Amino acid sequence: MATGTDRDYWASQALPSVLKHKLLGQYIPRFGGMTGSRGGKVVYLDGYAGEGRYESGDAGSAELAMQVAAHHLEKNALLWNCFFVEQKPDSVARLEQVAADYRAKGVDARVHHGDVDGVLDEVLRAAGGLPLFLFLDPCGLGLPFDRIVETLNQRRSAPGRWQPTEFLMNFSMDAVRRLGGNARSVRGLERSSETFDKACGGPWWREHFRPDQPAVANVDEVVAAQYAQRLREKTGMFVHSVPVIRKPGQKAVYHLVFGTRSEHGLWFFGDAAARARDAWWEKLEIKEEREEDALFSVASVVRPDPQEVTDAAVPAMADNMARILDRQKRPFKLLNHTLEVFGDYFGQVTEPAARKAVKLLHSNGLTASTGVGGRTHELIVEPPR
Repeated sequence: MATGTDRDYWASQALPSVLKHKLLGQYIPRFGGMTGSRGGKVVYLDGYAGEGRYESGDAGSAELAMQVAAHHLEKNALLWNCFFVEQKPDSVARLEQVAADYRAKGVDARVHHGDVDGVLDEVLRAAGGLPLFLFLDPCGLGLPFDRIVETLNQRRSAPGRWQPTEFLMNFSMDAVRRLGGNARSVRGLERSSETFDKACGGPWWREHFRPDQPAVANVDEVVAAQYAQRLREKTGMFVHSVPVIRKPGQKAVYHLVFGTRSEHGLWFFGDAAARARDAWWEKLEIKEEREEDALFSVASVVRPDPQEVTDAAVPAMADNMARILDRQKRPFKLLNHTLEVFGDYFGQVTEPAARKAVKLLHSNGLTASTGVGGRTHELIVEPPR
């Protein structure tokens, strides 16, 4: 049985995990639905799977994936080939117990004891010609940057086709701050910096922590943004990251970095991120209200009202759409301009806000499109007649 901080971690779900798991649980069913029809199968890797389930009974990342796999198998005859990798023997034993329950339901759930890099080639072989989703959530540093890029760029199908590959990974901000301080210190360990070089794909991050330069505010966020940008450049993917915090006003514990080559993936990830953020706030309020010594709920004071956020987003998004129309002079589909349509509100509001923006644009006489009917992401915005 695990002890110490490991046992504490699996006792119940912490607030950062609420957002992470809600996001994962919201998005991967969409991934399976969008891509699985191509061959009736998708391949999924959880590279740092842990125990699979908290002692409280809440599902961890591994069980969330198994729940999705069981549902898709029953409802759509879609088979998920799931790989779960974990290093700690006690956690592997618990994870195997959870996986056995789902294998009894027909889910292809394979538990591996070891390092994710040692299983990755097997996963890629299994994903030949099939969609692949990678969830990489290490406690600390994960796979080397070059290994991640190599994996994401590997073609697993015939020439001229590119099977969908997407990922959601943890980029540790605690590690950035800790190793940045190590690099800045005259007593810092070079070996630690070299380890971070591999995680970041080179020593570029050290420029932000030079001992002869003054410290810069929010330098950790600068490093996170550059890491995401380097992934974009090396893979040609859409890459977006979501900061994850413990409480309002605190620094991010980590960023959840998402990558896709599909506009569909980008659209539905933004919607999932907004829903996950709402779930995080709700959990925070419940936690604050249960604290005996709390005189008032911090969350109730600082939580942004979802309706107020949407009310601010809709006119801003309508303006974004008007600019696209003015530039293109022809109809466009919302899906094909996801980031430009949502602008600063990407990941902050759910997809119904886009439909409301089209309706607002129509009411102002700036589009012939009414925003009525059809799926939101497939709406066509036409110039005014």
